Amino acid sequence: MINNPSLADTRPALLPFEPGMQRQSLLVGAVTLLLLVFGNFHQAPIGFDSRFVMFAQEMLRHGPSFFPTTYGEPYPDYSATSTFLIYLLSLPFGEVTSFTAWLPTAVAGAVLATLMYRLLARYSRQWALLSVAWMLLSATFVTEARAVSLDLMLAAVAFAVFYLGYAADHFGAARRTPALLALLLLGFAIRGPIGLVVPTGMLCIYYLQGRQFKRLFSFGFMALALLLACIGLLLWLAHLSGGPAFVQDVIRMQVTGRVDGSEGASSGLYYFTSSLGNYAPAYPLALLVLAAVAVTWRNQRGPLLYLLLACTAAGLLVMVGLSVPMAKKARYVLPMLPMAAIVAAYPFTQPKGFVFAALRWLSMGIWLVLPGLVLAGLLVARHHLPDELPPIAALVALMTILQVLAIGLLFMPSRRTLGLAGCAILTLWTAYILVFEPVERELYDTRTFSQAVMQRVQAGSASLVLHGMGKDAKAIKFMVNVEGEVKPLFTSTADELQAVKRPAYAFMSKADYGKLQGTPLGMLEPVMTGKFDKDDYVLLHLGRQS
Repeated sequence: MINNPSLADTRPALLPFEPGMQRQSLLVGAVTLLLLVFGNFHQAPIGFDSRFVMFAQEMLRHGPSFFPTTYGEPYPDYSATSTFLIYLLSLPFGEVTSFTAWLPTAVAGAVLATLMYRLLARYSRQWALLSVAWMLLSATFVTEARAVSLDLMLAAVAFAVFYLGYAADHFGAARRTPALLALLLLGFAIRGPIGLVVPTGMLCIYYLQGRQFKRLFSFGFMALALLLACIGLLLWLAHLSGGPAFVQDVIRMQVTGRVDGSEGASSGLYYFTSSLGNYAPAYPLALLVLAAVAVTWRNQRGPLLYLLLACTAAGLLVMVGLSVPMAKKARYVLPMLPMAAIVAAYPFTQPKGFVFAALRWLSMGIWLVLPGLVLAGLLVARHHLPDELPPIAALVALMTILQVLAIGLLFMPSRRTLGLAGCAILTLWTAYILVFEPVERELYDTRTFSQAVMQRVQAGSASLVLHGMGKDAKAIKFMVNVEGEVKPLFTSTADELQAVKRPAYAFMSKADYGKLQGTPLGMLEPVMTGKFDKDDYVLLHLGRQS
């Protein structure tokens, strides 16, 4: 327990620990896991997933390695930890599927939900459940949880570190320093240096808030030593995998390129502004809750304030800390989301005052209208949806039932809050899994045309040329759909393409084909045309030269 007397009046009053709480937390995690894997059988990889599916495919062919590989060469941006997890899950099936690729991320999401419940349930079961609900309803969580997401895995690691530190102070749990260091090591293995720095910072800011300076410095120095050791090991393994040149690539991709903006740059306020949409509704609601706490500060001397401030500080640290590097992407601040969700659900701990009552009704209003909004969207877009979707009438009927049920819950005070949140979760995830995902996969499909192209190439016993497609970009989205070991040639100019050994087939975008006009290659008529990752692509046959 905390020995600092200044915190005595802010320690939360705990509900007595009950064995049922542990079972309830596991149930929350299990339901979350089922939600994140539901309907995931053998979906074609698209977007960012393609890279990690290809990593795992190559690991299945060649065996484990320290770094993932593409085209048989080590890839510097990640260690092989996440790929190895997918590889292990894929071994029983003999192939990489969307289920084996997504499962590590889904487990991370389930761990997050479990730990969030355990952290909050001893104060308020309703706070615990609604915090999980806000996380499940947040935009970036929805899109990342059913995909390969190293950042969601890191969010689970970071929250586990925060939870262990907090539980040791407030729940009478043992201090598990070895477990904390093991989690930091896991974070580094998954996400590189940032995977160790983020959870370290979250726990250190918690210690700073509690004026636990001795623990702050001791844990901080241990984490720093571990970071230096991990970086040294990473660079040594990089040298073994690809030599000095590969070491420089690893340093550039995992450290300097992200800090100096050479891998893409955004403004310093990017996370604070973009999160209003990327992490809606949890993040904007959390801002409103914090504003309400600030306005009613004199009345907020309640037992839950300390935990609220601890979560706020940890989430803010993630956003501020990750704003320093120039390279920014919405998913990088996923470790902030559980904290934002906890803050967003705080009004349901029943703090006094009109402003918190208004925030409770605002939250319930969002849950109430969500089925109707989705229903309206389905009716507007019904003529543009793919035929492969479930019957539109069934979807409309389901959303209508959920909307009627939500309205009925308004008149059932004892079940209203959790019931409305449950309807909102069912609505959003049903629409996402049954409508949004199929539409997205049809729009960004790469499997159909890629496999048709490979059948033509193999039937013609010719080599494959990928023209104008960088090895780390569109080419991966093509190669992830190729069965077996294929070594394509890469060209970027008309002269390079003209010089390739024939016979060959050249795969390129229609735009790049247009650039060949006026050259001998531009006179060739495409033997195949089709959609690939939303764009028009063509296949040219380069016959034997006379």
